[in-house]
Amino acid sequence: MTSADPGGENPGASRVGGLGDFGLLAPMRGGAEATGDVAVLQAMLDAEAALTRVLAALGRAPREAADAVTAAARAELFDPAGLAARARSGGNPVIPLVDDLRAAAGPYGEHVHAGATSQDILDTALMLVAHRALGPVLDDLDRVAAGLATLAWDHRDTVMAARTLTQQAVPTTFGLKAAGWRKLALDARDRLSAAREALPAQLGGPAGTLDRFTAPDLDDEDAGALEVAGRFAAELGLAAPTLPWHVLRTPVADLAGALAFTAGALGKPAADVLVMSRTEIGEVSEGVGGGSSSMPHKHNPVRATMIAAAARQVPALAAVLYASLAAEDERPPGAWHAEWQPLREALRLVAGAARDAAELVAGLRVDPGRMRAALTVAGPPGAAAALVKRALEEK
Repeated sequence: MTSADPGGENPGASRVGGLGDFGLLAPMRGGAEATGDVAVLQAMLDAEAALTRVLAALGRAPREAADAVTAAARAELFDPAGLAARARSGGNPVIPLVDDLRAAAGPYGEHVHAGATSQDILDTALMLVAHRALGPVLDDLDRVAAGLATLAWDHRDTVMAARTLTQQAVPTTFGLKAAGWRKLALDARDRLSAAREALPAQLGGPAGTLDRFTAPDLDDEDAGALEVAGRFAAELGLAAPTLPWHVLRTPVADLAGALAFTAGALGKPAADVLVMSRTEIGEVSEGVGGGSSSMPHKHNPVRATMIAAAARQVPALAAVLYASLAAEDERPPGAWHAEWQPLREALRLVAGAARDAAELVAGLRVDPGRMRAALTVAGPPGAAAALVKRALEEK
C-alpha cells in the first residue's frame, strides 16, 4: 500500500501520462471531495470496518479484530490508483481492497469481509457517498428557497410581462415568478431529503440469503442473521432494508428520480434567467458574471448556464439507473456495474447545480424599469400578489 495524494480526486492524476480527472470539462460539477475516488474508497473501508465491529459486538469476532480493522480502514493508507488497476481482474474494486485490508489488519485479517460479498460493500459504500454528498446539497437548496422567498416578497408588485409560447400574454409580477421558482426548490428539497433518509445499507451475502450470518447456537438461528443486517445498517447511519436489494434496485431508482427532478427544478429558473438576461431584454442579470475570452464588454450569465448544462445531463444519467432495474437472477452481470459512474456523476451535477443556484439567487439583479418598459400588454397582474403571499406560507 502507498499513501494516497490528498490533493485530488484521483491520486494517480499527477503521474506521468496525465490520466487524472480534474473536472477540466465539467465546471458545473460540485461535491468533488464527497464523491471522488478517495471518498468512495473511504466509504468502502467504513463498510468493512462497520461489519467487523458488528460481528465483534455479537461475539462472532474478537474485539481486537474490530479495533485492528477500524484502525486500518483509513483511505490514506491505500493506493486508489493501484486498486483501480487491479479491479479489472474481478470487475470491481472491493476484491483487491479486501486483500489489502486483510494484510493491513495483520493477524486479524481473517475477520475482514466475513460473510459479505463484494456487492454488499460497494452498494453500501455508494449509499454512504450519496448520504454524505446530499447533506450540503440540501443546505444549498435551503439557501435557494430562502433567497427566492426574499425576491418573491420584495417584488410581489413588480409588474412584468407573462410570456406564453415565447409571446407576451398578460401582465404578471416578478414576485410570482420567483415564488414559482421557490416552489420547485422546495419540492426538490423534499424529494431529495426523503430519498436521503431512505438510503439503505446492503448486506445479503453471496446470493442475498444472509446464509453466512446465521447463528446455529441460537434457538432461532435466522434471527441472528437479521440482527447482523440491522446492526450493520445502524452502525453506518443508513436505513435497514426489508430485504437484501442486490437485484431490487428501488433505492437507486428513487435516488435517480429525486436527482433528476432536482436538476430540472433548478433548471427552470436558470432557463428563465438566460432569457430575461439577454442584452435586448435585460430584465435581470447575474450579480457576478463571466467574462469572454474575446469580448470584454460581455457579462455572461455563467451560473445559469452551468445549471442549465447540468439539467440537460442528469435525466439521461437517471435513465441508465432506471434501466438497471431490469436486473436478472440474484446478482446481475452488468446492470449493477452500469450504475456506478452515472450515479456518481448525477450526484456531482446536482451538487454543482444547487451550489450555482444558491449563488445565482443571492446575486440576482432585478431591473423593474426594464420590466415595465418591455411590457406591451395592458391590464392588472391579477391576483399575483395574493398568490405570492400564499406561496410564501409554505415552509
